[in-house]
Amino acid sequence: MFEDISKVVLLSDMDGTLLNSQKEITAADRAAIEHFTQLGGRFTVATGRTIQSFTQFRSTLGLKYPIIMYNGAAIYDYVSGETLYTKPLTTAAKDYTRKLLELMPQAGGEVLKTDGTYVFSNTDYQQLHTKLCNIVPNYAELDEISDGGWLKVLFSLAPEDVDYMQILTGKLDFEDVDFVKSSDIFLEMLPSGVSKGSALKEYRKLRGMEGCTFVSVGDFDNDIEMIVEADVGACPANAQDSVKEKADLVLKCTNENGAVAELIDYIIERCSK
Repeated sequence: MFEDISKVVLLSDMDGTLLNSQKEITAADRAAIEHFTQLGGRFTVATGRTIQSFTQFRSTLGLKYPIIMYNGAAIYDYVSGETLYTKPLTTAAKDYTRKLLELMPQAGGEVLKTDGTYVFSNTDYQQLHTKLCNIVPNYAELDEISDGGWLKVLFSLAPEDVDYMQILTGKLDFEDVDFVKSSDIFLEMLPSGVSKGSALKEYRKLRGMEGCTFVSVGDFDNDIEMIVEADVGACPANAQDSVKEKADLVLKCTNENGAVAELIDYIIERCSK
């Protein structure tokens, strides 16, 4: 599995894994990623972020390989500027969103497309998400957002309201969509069957990825499918218990003190053997 480091692809989640609480990449992780890639390893990320909101990190990391984005609804190549894969929501997603807003009017929300982020409910929690992502969104009423190309809908609420909305969506007759928590204050509507794990299956089919060993690392519910799908799935010490239960490897370090660096050391050691 680890015979050739040039055939190892490491996919890392961002928030809670590669990024610390200050939304920064630690010096230890930066150095380890640089060392890994110098040895020939392939490093990239799998994130819920959009093409626009990830740009700031792309220049920092200098990634050469495609990125899983929108929590698995797209794969984007910054080198070529091409979207290699998408799985958008059906047009029924607008009706589902409208229904959820009627039932929970306190929810903030945005529609994410390849051409930008469209905020339809700009609450305090939604403004926090906009600030965290460091983007300038488009503001529009829900009915003004054009149909087609919706990769996901993100709802932002107080933690207790997120839990309630997740229960509520399980009782509503919504077809062809799945809901996943991506943090304590975010619940996302995705196309049915879409996850970072389903995107990893598509990633294996990309040109040049034949015969590669895939290692993934993540900390939250939206990372579980990717951890299961990878040849080796890992999580930092700060991961949710539900994630730790599915991981092949629970790291000793957290996102604050070099979890990704620890995983890279693990990979390099096994390649050396």
